[in-house]
Amino acid sequence: MSAQPKLFESIQFGSLSLSNKIIIAPMCQYSATDQGEVTYWHEQQWASYALSGASLCIIEATAVQAEGRISYADVGLWNDTQRDQIKALLNKVKSIAPTPFAIQLAHAGRKASTEKPWLVKQGKGQIAPDHEHGWQTVSASDIAFSPNDIAPHELTIDEIKTIIQDFAQAAIRAVDAGFSLIEIHAAHGYLLHQFMSPLSNQRTDEYGGSFENRIRFTLEVFQAIRAVVPTDYPVGVRISATDWMDAENSWNVESSIGLSKALAQLGAAYIHVSSAGLHIQQDIKVAANYQVPFANAIKKQVNIPVITVGLITEAEQAEQILQDAEADAIALARAILYDPRWPWHAAAKLGAKISIAPQYLRCQPHGIKDLFSAY
Repeated sequence: MSAQPKLFESIQFGSLSLSNKIIIAPMCQYSATDQGEVTYWHEQQWASYALSGASLCIIEATAVQAEGRISYADVGLWNDTQRDQIKALLNKVKSIAPTPFAIQLAHAGRKASTEKPWLVKQGKGQIAPDHEHGWQTVSASDIAFSPNDIAPHELTIDEIKTIIQDFAQAAIRAVDAGFSLIEIHAAHGYLLHQFMSPLSNQRTDEYGGSFENRIRFTLEVFQAIRAVVPTDYPVGVRISATDWMDAENSWNVESSIGLSKALAQLGAAYIHVSSAGLHIQQDIKVAANYQVPFANAIKKQVNIPVITVGLITEAEQAEQILQDAEADAIALARAILYDPRWPWHAAAKLGAKISIAPQYLRCQPHGIKDLFSAY
């Protein structure tokens, strides 16, 4: 490996400077109250993230409307009480580590109103609208995600405009709460992705049909957020590069390149490249680095940073992706849940130095020199 591992070089997302290229990707915890408010689980989880050594933590998909939650146990940011509780929690976390925190703003669309994943029985995850924990879902068209699901309500133009404004209002609250960056969730088969893919969008108005029409909602959400946050405040976007439905007229890498170019032109701080989630019959070829080629294809076409994610578990693997210029930063999800000190161990393997809380300096392993420095 290089004497100066690229994984531990700094990177810039707009005005936000990060100390290394390890990002904690958003991961739903399904542990909020049914009012969308954070709990003690989030307190310990965010503290763990903050102390991990990663340069940025993007918290879980956070709903801009109550009906936009994936489940009744999702975090929300549609009211000021939620904002105030998040702000108080962020202040606690910042008292133990300087790690910047970002928020992923989201609307689940037709994939909303679900049970907590560990409580799902017989593959029937969606909760009926007349159940106390359920509600009527919405989407680009009235096409259900699963044969077991109730068809979503097709959004009217006025309802689309309301959701755009709800994204903007949530963005204002996110800035007020103390987040350093906002990520827009346009991936994994949720509402914005539902509008972009022809598999779920069969509209004939200005939000359907052509590629330009199908990406309109996502671009308008981005522009609405940019209009209400400070001028130099970074806003990134997470996308699904492909539906993994190549035999169909679906969202694919070429579509994602077109979208990424449009977002870069509007001032996106980065593109965070994932895939899938849109169709129940998706055919994913899962393997180590399986999504990296998508990030690489997009990176070649835009002049903003590109984050890659997906079955990246080893330090040497992450470093090689950066050495080969296939992406600009590495996002970890399940890997950092399994090993909350993954960045420490990566620094040790690659011969890098990493800043940590001074309370932990004495745990530097015997035989490794100059691994740690204090914040």
